[in-house]
Amino acid sequence: MKKQIYWLAFTALILSCSPSEQELFDEGIKLLEASQYQQSVSYFDRAIEKNPENTSALNAKGVALFQQGKYDDAITAFSESISKDSTSYKPFFNRGNAYLEKKMYKESLLDYNMANGLDSKQIDVHYNRGLALLGLEEYEDAIFDFDIVLQSYPDQALAHFNKAKAQLGNNDPVGAIESLVNTVNLDNRNGAAYYLLGVTQMSAFGQKEDGCANLKLSLNLGFAEAKSWIDDFCKE
Repeated sequence: MKKQIYWLAFTALILSCSPSEQELFDEGIKLLEASQYQQSVSYFDRAIEKNPENTSALNAKGVALFQQGKYDDAITAFSESISKDSTSYKPFFNRGNAYLEKKMYKESLLDYNMANGLDSKQIDVHYNRGLALLGLEEYEDAIFDFDIVLQSYPDQALAHFNKAKAQLGNNDPVGAIESLVNTVNLDNRNGAAYYLLGVTQMSAFGQKEDGCANLKLSLNLGFAEAKSWIDDFCKE
């Protein structure tokens, strides 16, 4: 009988102790970091219920939604965070990423410009803005952003690769070849880079032997688009 009374009293104590806004937010972050995205959203929502002005919880909720591929819902959360406080680059950057996933390049570019204006030292902003500019076919500006990334991280293979795509769009095959060689030297598993390297060597410089070798490497790495070039130009 005493144990039953103790259990009831203990339960009442637990129910009376409502977690604080900070505790709810911290638990949401733990769940977010553990990739338990839907569970984390429920904690962020509870924190926001306690304080609708909690911009960190709104931003973190957007990140959790983004990770689930719920880009429209994520954009809504990031926009709410921005409406409460527009001085942090993070929700602008995050909303730009959601727009980028939706291929809404103009909208993402505007957000990356805002994020860059609030904190110009964030290299990720330059890289993702370069991707948006590449999507908009604004190649010179894209090259500028990728160069900023490479000044800080010269071994970033994807920055070299995307710079090469911008250089090809900007009619600079010589520069593109250099960037693609840098790419495959840093990442010899990038089949798309070997493909672009082979195609550029053959189409811009008539380097059939080197081009075919790189196209075959591309195909061996699973990049199926290389097959048609090999069939058309690399058979004896």
